[in-house]
Amino acid sequence: MKPIKKILYGTDLTERSEPAFRYAETLAKLADAELHVLHVVGELADRRRSYIPAEHFELLEKEVEIHAVKEMEEFCRKNIKGVRYTTEIAVGIPFQQILQCARQIKADLIVIGTHSQMALEHVLVGSTAERVVRRSEIPVLTVRAS
Repeated sequence: MKPIKKILYGTDLTERSEPAFRYAETLAKLADAELHVLHVVGELADRRRSYIPAEHFELLEKEVEIHAVKEMEEFCRKNIKGVRYTTEIAVGIPFQQILQCARQIKADLIVIGTHSQMALEHVLVGSTAERVVRRSEIPVLTVRAS
């Protein structure tokens, strides 16, 4: 088995993602690995974007970015103890950003939570975790939310 030196933990920064974080943190401690915490802010679809005047959209983007940074700082302050870590906030399609980040940081493992979805939504779009698992070139640990 390849040693685990870097773990990518993808999170939506909600309480539902806490079980996955606990696994990521424990594995990082056991392997003496670095934990990279990634939060992806989804982009508005072009169709919805067109309803917002450009100047308002720029303001909205800035506010979302500020809020995401504050949430990430709060999450790390409350939760991460005794583990080397880095953080990143990306904008885009979550599963694509997770896979791209994993490649860029040369992660050895991805840890991500799964959330229950309505059946129709799952059939139409699939889950972020499922898409990551199907496309990842490295091992992915999925942890079901409580």
